[in-house]
Amino acid sequence: MRERTRVPQAVMRGRLLERAIGYALTAVQAVTPQMLARPTPCESWDLDMLMLHLGDSLDALHEGMSIGQVETVPPQAEPVDDPVSALRVRAVRLLKVSAARRTVTIGDRRLAGGLVAAAGAIEVAVHGWDLSQATGEGRPIPPDLADELMAFCPLVVPETRSPLFADPVEPGPRAGPGDRLVAYLGRRPPG
Repeated sequence: MRERTRVPQAVMRGRLLERAIGYALTAVQAVTPQMLARPTPCESWDLDMLMLHLGDSLDALHEGMSIGQVETVPPQAEPVDDPVSALRVRAVRLLKVSAARRTVTIGDRRLAGGLVAAAGAIEVAVHGWDLSQATGEGRPIPPDLADELMAFCPLVVPETRSPLFADPVEPGPRAGPGDRLVAYLGRRPPG
């Protein structure tokens, strides 16, 4: 029988997700309309596609945290005139959800709400890093946030990574926590 995973109280109260959203919101501040066609660390995605994906992720997290269920086929997103503002609105809407639910249903699976929040925090922070790299800001994920997120990676990153995640890459001998996190998720840290 598989041992139940204990999710720390900070995750259950949403603080980890809040910090990841704060980091991503800082990263998106540098995005201008002229940058939307820029490549990102996500292979074959430009900045516009990455922002749409991150917005969809924020919507799915909001759905899970607010009603306890996530649709496996998201509704078709409508085009927006200002993708930066649209992303900010989605992030703030998620922040207004007070805390993770005890359980969240995704398709035919029921998961601990805290684990869903932790997976969401990884998604949001790492895509915030992708945004920061694409804009040229190169802002690292804060070390304490990266360490906490890395602790959850073995629980939420499947052994068979493809197509959701790339294989890990070597982060380099002087890599800090943020670089180790993004390298674990298949991105090449600078330097």
